[in-house]
Amino acid sequence: MHSLESSRPPLASLETVCVVAREGSFSAAAHATGVTHGAISRRIATVENWLGYALFERHGRGVRLTPDGQRLVGRIEHAFSIIDGASDQWRPARAPRIVKVSVTPAFAQLWLLSRLARLEAGPPTLSIQLDITHRNADLAAGEADVAVRCGRGHWPGLDAQPFLPERLYPVAPPSIAAKLGARKPAQLLDWPLLHDSDITGWRAWFAQQGITLKPRPQDRRFEDYGLVLAAAQAGLGIALAREPFSDEWIARSDLVRIGRFETPSPLAYHVLTAKREARPEVLDFVSRLMQAAARMQAA
Repeated sequence: MHSLESSRPPLASLETVCVVAREGSFSAAAHATGVTHGAISRRIATVENWLGYALFERHGRGVRLTPDGQRLVGRIEHAFSIIDGASDQWRPARAPRIVKVSVTPAFAQLWLLSRLARLEAGPPTLSIQLDITHRNADLAAGEADVAVRCGRGHWPGLDAQPFLPERLYPVAPPSIAAKLGARKPAQLLDWPLLHDSDITGWRAWFAQQGITLKPRPQDRRFEDYGLVLAAAQAGLGIALAREPFSDEWIARSDLVRIGRFETPSPLAYHVLTAKREARPEVLDFVSRLMQAAARMQAA
C-alpha cells in the first residue's frame, strides 16, 4: 500500500500549478503568492516528476499549459472547489477584518477608490473604513490604523514608507496649449499657475529651468489636488501633472502636456503607521498597498 507521500504530490504544489496557469508566468505566480521564483519552479517540478510529463510550455515571456496540463488543472480546480465547499459548510463565518484608513480627497478620488475592491479582496478579506480628510489623523490615539499623506517623509512618532514617487510636468487645456506652442519654460509665467496648498512642485519645476518662482497674485490655490486638475480642465490656468499619480485622470481628460521638461517631485506619498505596528490586518493592508503601487509603476 502506498504512503500518502507517494500517492499524491503535496497540496501546496498542486495549488501552485493552478496559480501559474492563472497568472501565465512563474514570476507573476511568485508575486501573487509571496514566495520566490525558485520555490514556484521547484513545486511545479515536483508535480511534473510525479506525473512523468510536462504541465507547461514556454512562450514569449511566460508559460502556457500543455494539453495534459489543461486536463489536470481542470480536475485539480474541481477537487479544490469540493474541498472549499466542505470547509465553508463546517467553518463558522468570519467577519472581514477591519482596517481604518485615513486619506486625502485627491488620493481617494485619483487612486484609491478604483482599487479599493481589489485591496479588500482576500484571502483573507479586509473591510476598509475610509476617513477622507485633509486633517492629519492621530494614529496613536486610534483615529486610523493607516494614513496616506504626501510630504518629504518626516512624520514624528510614525513609521513612514515611501509610496508612489512622482515626476512633474505642466499640463493645460488645448485652448492654452495652442497659444503656448513650443515656447520656453519662462513663458508659462504669462498664465496663472494652479496648485494645491503646497507650491513646492512648481518651485522645483521652475528651479530646474533656472527660474526662481515667487508668490504671484494671479496664481490660483486650491486645497485639494483633484480640484487643481479640474480647474486646469476648466481653462483657469496651467497645472502640474504628477506622474504616475495623475496619469489615469489626465488620460480621461483633454489636458495637453506642455513641452518636454519634467522634474522629480521633492514630495511623495507615504504610507504611515504607528511605531512598531504589529497587527496582522494592518500589515497585510500596507503590503497590498505597496504591491498595487509596484504594479502601477511597472505598467
